[in-house]
Amino acid sequence: MHRPLPGRYVKVRSPEESFQAFVPAPLPPQPPVEWSPALRRRFDDALVALGRLDAVTALLPNADLLLYSFVRKEAVLSSQIEGTQSSLADLLLFEIHEEPGVPIDDAREVSRYVAALDRGLTLLRGGLPISTRLLCGVHATLLDHPHGRGKTPGEVRRSQVWVGGTRPGNAVFVPPPADAVSASLTALEQFLNDKPSPTPPLIKAALAHVQFETIHPFLDGNGRLGRLLIVLQLVADGILREPLLYPSLFFKTHRALYYELLNGVRLHGDWERWLDFFAEGIAVTATQAMMTAHALLTLVDNDRNRIAGLGRAAPSALAVHQAMQKQPLATSATLVQAAGLTPATVNKSLAHLQNLGIVQEMTRRQRDRVFSYRRYVHLLNAELESDKAQGGESGL
Repeated sequence: MHRPLPGRYVKVRSPEESFQAFVPAPLPPQPPVEWSPALRRRFDDALVALGRLDAVTALLPNADLLLYSFVRKEAVLSSQIEGTQSSLADLLLFEIHEEPGVPIDDAREVSRYVAALDRGLTLLRGGLPISTRLLCGVHATLLDHPHGRGKTPGEVRRSQVWVGGTRPGNAVFVPPPADAVSASLTALEQFLNDKPSPTPPLIKAALAHVQFETIHPFLDGNGRLGRLLIVLQLVADGILREPLLYPSLFFKTHRALYYELLNGVRLHGDWERWLDFFAEGIAVTATQAMMTAHALLTLVDNDRNRIAGLGRAAPSALAVHQAMQKQPLATSATLVQAAGLTPATVNKSLAHLQNLGIVQEMTRRQRDRVFSYRRYVHLLNAELESDKAQGGESGL
């Protein structure tokens, strides 16, 4: 079936040149998506995988510790898609005021992604629906760093942007002109809030991601904010209680195809291939997240049982162990604050944990030493390390 373009091209004249910009049609797609049995199964499988991942939140008393780490994985991966070099270890070091192994601006930029997601969740739980106002608030937090402050954080763009190339005339893709952005965002906001009719949440997240990236409503940060929107939407619609999902792992691993399929919608109206890819990515990453969660919890339980054998030293060592599940790279000073113990008690507990092989000192310094919950970090890093060799350039 030959599908019409999901929008229209408009001619834009600037002092330098004339070019065509693309204005997307409102969602849902028209004509409707062709739902083959295979495509329906993809979404069924993805929903089952998300349900299993969400059960981790429902059943475990310490799911908030997993959330801390999983949100940071998504921040690192989504930022790497855009060309940032920061690793998870770099981010964790930056957060305890240690020097990361990359330029500090890279680590700071990834840290803002974490803050942006937290801001979005706070606004959602305060009663604000997914909306232009919410997206602007999240964007303001995302770009609150030195490289972002000249990009009008929190404000919808008032000038033309383009993707790829050196100017609109030779760009890979030219989003809507500035005077069409507001209406496009209003239509997207209505779709996200089930007006005039509801769309199943996971399908909604898939369609809305393409639409947001196509509108490109901000001067910078659109790729990261568009991926963040996926998780926020799933939380807003009750599919996930907490944002344990890190879909950027799949997008980064298949980066070239990710960009190709986004453009396939814009150029050919090929929603079906994009939906198939999206559903597969959600199923794969939800399953990976669930497996990592169970591996981490098994490790924590085994280590807790070993620590319990320390006798009188066990309660303090367990408190430090608990704190290191949230900060798997930490200094004694950060652990004093996190565990609520005295410096002397923290240092004694760290010595016990080192003797048990649970904690490893990384810096070989006499003061301000950095300690790693080594196997915990290894499990968190496993997927990131396997993906490290994947190359590619930013295209969003």
